[in-house]
Amino acid sequence: MSDATYRKLAKHLDELPGSFPATDSGVELRILRRLFTPEQAELAVHLTLIPEAAPVVARRAGISTGAALERLTAMAREGLIYSLEKEGSKPRFMAAQFVVGIWEYHVNSLDEELVRDVNEYLPQFFDPELWRRAPQLRTVPVGRSLKMDHHVLAYEQAEAMVRDRRRIVVAPCICRREHKMQGAGCDRPEEACLIFDGSADYYLRNGLGREIGADEAREILEQADRAGLVLQPSNSQKAANICCCCGCCCQVLKNVARQPRPAEYVSSAFRVTLDADACVACGVCPQRCPMGALTLAEGADAVALAAERCIGCGLCVSTCPVQALALERKPEGEQPEVPATLVESVLQMARARGKLGPLALAATGLRSKFDRLLAGERRR
Repeated sequence: MSDATYRKLAKHLDELPGSFPATDSGVELRILRRLFTPEQAELAVHLTLIPEAAPVVARRAGISTGAALERLTAMAREGLIYSLEKEGSKPRFMAAQFVVGIWEYHVNSLDEELVRDVNEYLPQFFDPELWRRAPQLRTVPVGRSLKMDHHVLAYEQAEAMVRDRRRIVVAPCICRREHKMQGAGCDRPEEACLIFDGSADYYLRNGLGREIGADEAREILEQADRAGLVLQPSNSQKAANICCCCGCCCQVLKNVARQPRPAEYVSSAFRVTLDADACVACGVCPQRCPMGALTLAEGADAVALAAERCIGCGLCVSTCPVQALALERKPEGEQPEVPATLVESVLQMARARGKLGPLALAATGLRSKFDRLLAGERRR
């Protein structure tokens, strides 16, 4: 019975846009057993991507409203589901994807067994073709790599993304933290993930980070450049977060780097150009590049550029002492289409996987409306 419960939950998570594919080893089921009690697993399958109040979920699950509210609130605090909680309104609950979602929400509650299982699972979880068509994250250049004459849109500048935010939270990087737990990784700053607005409310409410102002957020972005961290916001023009990622720990960058042409798998508006005559072969840029796009052969007078490996992060440009490297905007036909909102980004992922088509979306919406009516709830 317990095994069937977790298989049902695994299938439920795999129906979400972010996926949760089955494996031959069953490691994904071991992960769910470590995270969810059987009771929590049984309740989680009744949540959708539509935020719903406890009475609605209670009716669907066949339990009392009081029991549902208590369990759902506890599950949100444990990072198993997502919640929207505003003063003066009933809390609403929705399903959380495994990545980006449940895994990241456990940054402060990792143990060696969970880390081991997730590291076994993530290489099988990551689908490079799906990521190419509908990435969850995109890459934007570090600020110092952009020139004044660049035509740069606001959602392509990390510094612009932290302006006019209602709330900003900085959280630990789960990738660097879990690598350190295994005696690996690097010494780059761990407190480096910026979370915004509604997502920041969730992080702060559940003790996953600390609230900061825009000035400190900009300092963290500058620190990321100095430390050689790639800036990866959520794949939406109104970003929900900016991850500051290193090539040695970040599971996304590590899997992208394994591809023969990483540039094709990353949503980025820019690419680097090289003036080989100006290069003095100082050797700094190959150490900064997380994709191996720049190499310096022994005795060479200049670095060599493999453009097909460049993801446009700008880390090589910001530290080139002779300005031999520069970013340029990709041709119009190679510009990524960035969804306007996180909702549109999630729907893009769903379409890429053949999930949540028009009929499925309509059915989910109608079911939610029907359950709300039967539960006596009005949509707010």
